[in-house]
Amino acid sequence: MKKIVFLFLFCFLPLGASAAHIVRGPYLEDPTQTTLVLRWQTDEPTPSWLEYGPVPRCNQIMTVTPEGMNHKAILYGLVPNQEFCYKVYVYNQAKDGVQEPVEGSFRTLYSAERKVVNFLAVGSTASDAADVLLSDGETVDAAASSAAIEAQVQARANLAELMDKTKSDFLIHTGNLTHSGLNADANAEFFIPFQNLLRHTPLFVALGPNEYGPDRNDRGSKSFFQTNYRRFHDMPWSNATPKYYSFDTANARFIFLDTNVAEGAVWAPEITEESAQIAWLKSTLASATEKWKIVVMNAPAYSSGARGPNTEVFLNLVKIFEDYRVNLVLQGGDADYERTFPMFRGEAKPRGITYVTLGTAAGKPTKRENPDPSTARFVSARHYAAVKIVDRKLSVKVYSDKGKQLDSFDLYL
Repeated sequence: MKKIVFLFLFCFLPLGASAAHIVRGPYLEDPTQTTLVLRWQTDEPTPSWLEYGPVPRCNQIMTVTPEGMNHKAILYGLVPNQEFCYKVYVYNQAKDGVQEPVEGSFRTLYSAERKVVNFLAVGSTASDAADVLLSDGETVDAAASSAAIEAQVQARANLAELMDKTKSDFLIHTGNLTHSGLNADANAEFFIPFQNLLRHTPLFVALGPNEYGPDRNDRGSKSFFQTNYRRFHDMPWSNATPKYYSFDTANARFIFLDTNVAEGAVWAPEITEESAQIAWLKSTLASATEKWKIVVMNAPAYSSGARGPNTEVFLNLVKIFEDYRVNLVLQGGDADYERTFPMFRGEAKPRGITYVTLGTAAGKPTKRENPDPSTARFVSARHYAAVKIVDRKLSVKVYSDKGKQLDSFDLYL
């Protein structure tokens, strides 16, 4: 098969080309019941090609991506509830054959009759800005910074290994993939440490303020998001914007909001009553009927951590969540793990909404500095969550980067 593939690709190769190597990915995004996007990046311009098919027939279909460094293949004609496998190739140094392929797999989203979903959720994978090397190669405290950076690197590696062993259909990220928002930092802080997981686990992201860049409150920063984040990740389009979106799988609807206007991002969509995002949110929640309704956003509505709750998010969104019977809110924003009691109209109520802060996978965890009676569980630790839906029961287990279980709870529809 490799010979056939190579002969097919040879027609597309520039004669003077040298061997390229995959330096990012392959990774998966925007799965539906019938489509998926697969992306990878090479260290120099090259054509590349992809074989895929239902397990175990990984070479059933072949597609070629044009010469370039950023490769994107949109896979059509898939079927729901199905596991697929794939192989990504580039040619070898002698240009007389191919390198060993990078292999992976994925599962399409489930149709409505399926009642079981497994997914992972993680918070900020960004480094602490204070611990990042300055442009001149120095730090405020070189020794302390070096130790902090090593701790972050080790935490990412530990979490990635633990998550890779967990059965999951997709990965949710609550925002702040990198400390700077720059495409140049995405490999070190996200794509390399989580590369094995991303080869078989499609990614969904709720934008954090870092994705808008360090000058997000400056009107001159409009191009930052497009030239950085959009270079490595696309999201589904909803209401003419890729910044907030939803998807359905089995009996659950996942709704991703962009709350970064409340964090000073001037180019982020508004969250006021008359805004397009709020109109879309109400419509999307209303049409979910009896599905699980799970909201993902970055800025926290409830938080007793160092930063505390975002008042603008609380005032604009919480009542809507309650009116439309949201079941669970996954949020970021504070560098800790926190779970509230089920909350309704500012008080703990049995049929209220549980808010879970998944705040840090890398940066130094912070303490509980703003105590609030809404808190049911608070842990200052790097962490991730494994979530399972079985029909009308949703179970969450949260683990530290050392593998210790930090929390466990169940919700019922």
